[in-house]
Amino acid sequence: MSAVRLIRSSSLAEAPYAYAATAAAGARLIFLAGACPLNDDGSTAAPGDYAAQAARCMETLSVALHAAGAARSDVISTRVLVASSTREDLVTAWDVVHAGFGSHDVPSTLLGVTVLGYPDQLVEIEAIAAVHDD
Repeated sequence: MSAVRLIRSSSLAEAPYAYAATAAAGARLIFLAGACPLNDDGSTAAPGDYAAQAARCMETLSVALHAAGAARSDVISTRVLVASSTREDLVTAWDVVHAGFGSHDVPSTLLGVTVLGYPDQLVEIEAIAAVHDD
């Protein structure tokens, strides 16, 4: 059973994510560095392509989660950073991230930012996960 419980409220507008989440008592929290769209050689994947970079970030996130003993379904919160002032670019990245979590519609914040850390980087995903220590 997951240590994460997603919380929804019928008193708030319908959204494609849970409004809150809790971790079970005794759960171990995992704070992940921002997942970046980097290739194995350290270069930025898919310059100029928001969707492809979001997909690469999700792959990177999955590898980091696995290394910490977790999976996407253990994520309790995300923040998706998109280097753009255009809402359509943010939505393009969000659609990929949202689809990548499937039915685990984790509470998330989507932000447009001016610049990210790597050359040609357009997307980054920050996440926190919670797992039971067995």
